[in-house]
Amino acid sequence: MLGACLLKKARRKFVRTFQTRTVKLGLEKILNEEVDLLKNKRIGLICNQATVDQRYRHAADLFFEHPEINLVSLLGPQHGVRGDVQDNMIETAHARDERTGLPIFSLYSETRQPTEEMMSGIDALVFDLQDVGCRVYTFIYTMANAMRACAKAGKEFIVLDRPNPINGEDVEGGALEKGHESFVGQFPIPMRHGLTIGELARLFNSEYGINCDLKVVSMDGWERRLFLDETDAPWVMPSPNMPTVDTAVVFPATVYFEGTQVSEGRGTTRPFEIVGAPYVDARELRDALAKLNLPGVIFRDINFLPTFQKHQGEPCGGVFLHVTDRKTFKPVITGIALIKTLFDLYGEEFKWKATAYEYVYDRNPFDVICGTTKTREQIETGVSLENIELSWNDDVKSFRELSGKYYLYS
Repeated sequence: MLGACLLKKARRKFVRTFQTRTVKLGLEKILNEEVDLLKNKRIGLICNQATVDQRYRHAADLFFEHPEINLVSLLGPQHGVRGDVQDNMIETAHARDERTGLPIFSLYSETRQPTEEMMSGIDALVFDLQDVGCRVYTFIYTMANAMRACAKAGKEFIVLDRPNPINGEDVEGGALEKGHESFVGQFPIPMRHGLTIGELARLFNSEYGINCDLKVVSMDGWERRLFLDETDAPWVMPSPNMPTVDTAVVFPATVYFEGTQVSEGRGTTRPFEIVGAPYVDARELRDALAKLNLPGVIFRDINFLPTFQKHQGEPCGGVFLHVTDRKTFKPVITGIALIKTLFDLYGEEFKWKATAYEYVYDRNPFDVICGTTKTREQIETGVSLENIELSWNDDVKSFRELSGKYYLYS
């Protein structure tokens, strides 16, 4: 009898552990109770392969088939409308959508902002892309550029909100400094911003002088504390090297490696969770990182062979980031710790990326990602991790106060 009771309690505990929060996406709301926002208007849709509803049906198909929506064009961000273009600085072409027959305009081509020609045939531009909660993910700047185009053309801009996949509570990292703007950083926000795409649109519009006719269709059921996989919201990889929510969790840490010659795991099955290079002694790196006692993460020594991109076909030593507690894990300082440890251990072999990053040719790519020269200089001059993190405090505090005005969710 006692054994049966214990088993029943264990089953109840198991069920609670795997319960998820029901979320209604902005996409689902606009197709039903808020469809009046789109009636009698010619609609352009900024979307990609992750622009799906709870049943994994694509928004372009749903809009095209809806009797009250006049969808006239699709616009695609970096990686394209179907998300098949691997890397940055590989432009996507204008095309025609095979499913709907509609024109596809690329916003990662000779232009990154909708042109007068693209805007002339629409009355409202709808934006529905899955962000990953990190300042250097280009989709939020495609959004900002499209907002500017709408402001200039006098057209409506409608954002269909989706979860911040790495929660909406945690903010970390220094803010981008004036003079360091790029397509991976237009505004002075921290590396981990803690906002949804809709909240970012509200912030950009009011604080940074865009002033377009903005409407945000918010979600129902999402709370700031939630990671995406704690909800029933769908996850489709928003870019080719962002396969899982686990990838998004570590992305604010290991995206820094895009500014170095160290592999961030592209060409493996776990991009951004793996980092390393041919000259790295995996156990030596693991042991050095273990001494730092970084919260919420364990580093496992690993050897890997990238099948493309950096060090293609070369055996590499490195580490795999196992996030053991996402609530305490601090990805931004973890990423800087990884870079600093590799720099300290392998100073002669370690190199910053030598070629341009996101079409910025006159700055160190690592500085472009950081949005400042200060972080690289701190690493090169031996500033402690503690002091590097302390140098962000004012930025984090100021941004929390500012961004709170644009929250849509508790």
